[in-house]
Amino acid sequence: MAELLLEVSRLYKHFGGLVATDHLDLAVESGSLHALIGPNGAGKTTLIAQICGEVEPDAGRIVFAGRDITGLPAHERVALGLARSFQVTRIFGRLTVGENVALAVQARSGSSMRFWRPISAERALRDEAEAISAELGLDAAAAQPAANLSHAGQRRLEVALALACRPRLLLLDEPLAGMGAEDAQAMIGLISRLRQRATIVLVEHDMDAVFRLADVISVLVAGRVIASGMPQAIRDDPEVRRAYLGEEEAVA
Repeated sequence: MAELLLEVSRLYKHFGGLVATDHLDLAVESGSLHALIGPNGAGKTTLIAQICGEVEPDAGRIVFAGRDITGLPAHERVALGLARSFQVTRIFGRLTVGENVALAVQARSGSSMRFWRPISAERALRDEAEAISAELGLDAAAAQPAANLSHAGQRRLEVALALACRPRLLLLDEPLAGMGAEDAQAMIGLISRLRQRATIVLVEHDMDAVFRLADVISVLVAGRVIASGMPQAIRDDPEVRRAYLGEEEAVA
């Protein structure tokens, strides 16, 4: 059995009368690409936010790499190797693409205020930032303001910022959202390459992408995991068809 990198046990979160996470269990194996799917409002983004430490659960436990991180703040989880992208892109639009990546590398290294030196004076950090930009296909746009990038380019930049954290676990929240067919295919190719560097939890509505990329798929409905397994098993599961795909059990 593969090593578990992430274990979520009986996680519970409510907002007033709305139960967003309902005693949820989830296990993510090291080295896998684990997709989370489900209808809008199923609680996928709330679950990611709790794993990252941005939302505090009301009950339950989150274990990462054998360590209970349930009570840790978000920045300490990042230091342990958890990084994420967001549904809505979060970048520094007025800074250049290169400066965005450089600042992310610099923040991870803990050297952002060292002797008040600019990032350009720290060769190793600059080289790492340039390598990440090149890997994400952003090197040609390094001198441009990040706000000038296309939507797809901004999504790639956000992934670059996550990679600058050197994550063991990369959480991608709808990375294909709003993309045309060509850009979506490019992002699928990028995610496929990234799985060689980190374990990935992918939240995505594009089912073609999910079934192409995932080793394991978990289906969330009303804050609970109703099924979890290999892609073909999920595709064939009658409960998944009824609850998520909107199909009857008899559909082939």
